[in-house]
Amino acid sequence: MNILIIIVSLLNTNTMNIKYATFGSGCFWCTEAIYELVEGVIDVESGYSGGNIINPTYEQVSKGNTNHAEVIRIKYDSDKVTFIKLLEIFWRTHDPTTLNRQSADIGTQYRSVIFYHDLEQKNLSESYLKKLDNSGSWPSPIVTQINKLEDYYKAEKYHQDYFKINPSQAYCSYVISPKIDKFKKVFKEILKIN
Repeated sequence: MNILIIIVSLLNTNTMNIKYATFGSGCFWCTEAIYELVEGVIDVESGYSGGNIINPTYEQVSKGNTNHAEVIRIKYDSDKVTFIKLLEIFWRTHDPTTLNRQSADIGTQYRSVIFYHDLEQKNLSESYLKKLDNSGSWPSPIVTQINKLEDYYKAEKYHQDYFKINPSQAYCSYVISPKIDKFKKVFKEILKIN
């Protein structure tokens, strides 16, 4: 019986079309918590990208001197969730019109940025941004950067699954929880079934 379960698990793993997406949209704790709820998302990891030093620490990044953005790297099954859907979530869960700022978080580390992994992601991101800008969905121009992923560094362990581990922490209660509640209402059709 156990051999059958292992074989079925291996078969299911092999049928996944695994891809990655890397987004920066403010505090990575908030963004990580949202994408972990999405059906088809296998893993979400907080990290740093787009900077000018190797292996930055949170302390270095938070001072704003390294040019890294707080990002999340999403591992997903593209047969279950598309890159376009991930982009839709990205643009609907933060303000892409504020330069280097999300709510009270200020600095280049909180910039709105897409780090594309391939030309398809680049083209889809640019097309979606143009469509949004032309639609008048936002009262101000979108300032989201679209850059090629050159580097990625995993954030320290205590940043991973931060909301899941610290739900009653003040920042989680007052900032992340309301974002998650709103997300669940707007994107209820793509939520993971627990």
